[in-house]
Amino acid sequence: MAPSLVNEDNLSAVLHKKGDLRLENRPVPEPGDDEVLIRMAVVGICGTDVSFWTKGKVGDFVVKEPMVLGHESSGTVIKVGQKVKHLQPGDRVAIEPGGQCLYCEHCKSGRYNLCRKMEFCTTTPSHGNLCRYYTHAADFCFKLPDHVSLEEGALCEPLSIGLQACRRAQVSLGHTVLVCGAGAMGIVNLIVARAMGASKILMTDISASRLEAAKELGADQVLLVEAGVEMSQYATEVATLLGGAPDISIECSGAESSIKLAILYPHLIST
Repeated sequence: MAPSLVNEDNLSAVLHKKGDLRLENRPVPEPGDDEVLIRMAVVGICGTDVSFWTKGKVGDFVVKEPMVLGHESSGTVIKVGQKVKHLQPGDRVAIEPGGQCLYCEHCKSGRYNLCRKMEFCTTTPSHGNLCRYYTHAADFCFKLPDHVSLEEGALCEPLSIGLQACRRAQVSLGHTVLVCGAGAMGIVNLIVARAMGASKILMTDISASRLEAAKELGADQVLLVEAGVEMSQYATEVATLLGGAPDISIECSGAESSIKLAILYPHLIST
């Protein structure tokens, strides 16, 4: 029998509005039949969390009522719902933070990211998991091998974004790759592109410190660019550093100038 957690503290990072983040105790939730209750271990701080905190919104999603932050996470299962068979208490899991209906055409075809009923941790009205205890659909909790730490497990979510981007860009052996933006998303794309066989990777950013980190993590070349400068001015330098136009561009900043740089070349493919 699972232990009672009625008297346990479920300390949670709750955003009430722009700039108003509070630590609050909330009730420990009970898992539904297809859910598991997780004792959270590691939760990363994503740019989405920062945007909600500093701006009170992300795109069209506006904080209108208190919301728990966090979605890059891992933890240990402590209770399972009645229908859950593949997980048990004590299993360490990485969490895929989306929630889908599982019954629509998109879900049944495996493209559940297109589900019209999809909910996502820390996207209003859904709470995130920067808390001590959290329930989640068991089908989207993945048991970690013994050699993978909980810290590494929490990084599976951002790493998966780089994996999908590089798959869509069809990065393969010998490709030269331009990665625009050396933030967290740029770094995971660097790591994945290298693992997929890219022969040379150039990263650009407006931050020298980020580029230093990129070099330490395997970037072959880095290029410091200035915000507001016409990106076409850097075209020759990019080609020189890569020994020619890049085969593939991956844009990871969302900045207009960065996007313009990424599309300057007749790539095999861009993402």
